[in-house]
Amino acid sequence: MIPVRAFLSSLLRSVRPRRADLPWIAGYAVAFLVSHHVAAMWGGQGFYSLLYPAAGLRIALLWSRGPRLTPAIAMAELVVQTVNGVIVPGAPGWIMAMIGVARPPLTYGAVVWAVRRLAPHLRSTLGVAPMPLAIGSVAAPVAASLASLPWALWHPELTGADGASRLVASLTNFMVGDLLGVMLVAPPLLWAVQGAPGWRRVARIDRGRMLALGEAALVLGTAMALAVLLAAVGLGTPVTPGLLAVAWIGLRFGRTAGWCAVLVVAAITLPFTTGPLPLAERLALHMSLASVVVVGYLAGSFSDAQAKAQVDLARRDRMLFQAERLKTLRAMSVAVIHEISQPLSTIAIEASHLRVIAADADPEIAEAAALIDRKAATLSQLVRRLRRFGGRAVDEPSALPVAALIDMVAALVGPEAKAARTVLTIDPIDPNLFVLGQEIELSQAMVNLVRNALQACDGSVGIAAAREGDMVRIGIRNRCAPDQAMRPGMGVGGLVARAIVEAHGGTLTRQANAAGDVCAALTLPLAGAGQ
Repeated sequence: MIPVRAFLSSLLRSVRPRRADLPWIAGYAVAFLVSHHVAAMWGGQGFYSLLYPAAGLRIALLWSRGPRLTPAIAMAELVVQTVNGVIVPGAPGWIMAMIGVARPPLTYGAVVWAVRRLAPHLRSTLGVAPMPLAIGSVAAPVAASLASLPWALWHPELTGADGASRLVASLTNFMVGDLLGVMLVAPPLLWAVQGAPGWRRVARIDRGRMLALGEAALVLGTAMALAVLLAAVGLGTPVTPGLLAVAWIGLRFGRTAGWCAVLVVAAITLPFTTGPLPLAERLALHMSLASVVVVGYLAGSFSDAQAKAQVDLARRDRMLFQAERLKTLRAMSVAVIHEISQPLSTIAIEASHLRVIAADADPEIAEAAALIDRKAATLSQLVRRLRRFGGRAVDEPSALPVAALIDMVAALVGPEAKAARTVLTIDPIDPNLFVLGQEIELSQAMVNLVRNALQACDGSVGIAAAREGDMVRIGIRNRCAPDQAMRPGMGVGGLVARAIVEAHGGTLTRQANAAGDVCAALTLPLAGAGQ
């Protein structure tokens, strides 16, 4: 009973709206009320609309703010539909009406949650942005209509349709209306929330952009002219020319261009369907338009995902080239260190002997001998560290004391900190903290993070380590300019560090606040914690 209660309590906390969410939910309720009335112009079978803009508002909010707002969105729609008179508390069947109103937002939230959870595990282009959004935009309306089917069969009066054929037509209206609403409304809303990157690309006018615009206009115009010609000779209103045109534009120029082409097609088609058309003709036109919209948006999203995948691949190639160069440099440094280690050891021994015999000599000579001894010992110790760091023995995973690991990192970055006039402080560390891993890789990860902190800090970098359950948390903290602190990402060095930490079963996070305090924290499993 206690675990179930704890799970329910955690679930309620996770879906509870935050203060920052309240304006979004209130705005959604108002926009939902307006768009619900706009949808009446395309009223279809039963009470479903053949163009339902509220569906686009719904998925835009769920995708931008997270599926945790699903209960709040469902509650907002329940309130609006109560105001509209769709739900009349106490009237016969009002519970079923509430379920019917709450089911679509709950289904949309479940689809968005599933897509966002599954996308990182996909190894194909389908997992690269913006394809997950495109998949969710298509899957959510389809899932919502399928979820309505059992309820419609159980209570056909909910759809306002009698008979199996009219029931299927009603649910088809539902799916088509939601698809059009999502595809036409959600993209511009999401671009606006995310800073309109797509619109900025369109706004940049140069020769290449003008040629692309001309090509897209030519392709779309030719398709429209061909459709009009085929309709004039009595072949109906063919959808294939427009379908091929928007698919070509989306694949060639990306999601923004594909959506603009879709918008042109919709702007031509939708005014004709607001008039007194027969239901079958209106449904056929909207199904054709839905096909064009889905294909164009998916094609554009696939093109953008391919371009992003190519950029990521090029970046990984550069990292691999850098890794090969580092391997070569490592082999050269090991050879050099091997050559100088023996004479340096001899110098250190002789310097120590010189310090001893010069202890009773002139103070100036004794001080010089002591200085030579200290410098030789420091240099000898540094060479031993470098030899250990470059040797192949460290390639094998072993239990590493966290304190010694941090000391090695401090020794490697100490000269850089001194050159940058930065104070590097290390908090007291429990000597019993051990992690299992490859010393050279973990040292490299921490060196990268400390270097990032040195480059961005205002004169002080701190390192601390502590146990958190079965994990060890190593934090590297610094303070920098507030605008720089709030920037996402940690550069290529941070990407390398993240890959190393995750390969060791840990996590790497970066936390920053408006004051400029930044902390890069890597969390690693304790050695033997899972045994």
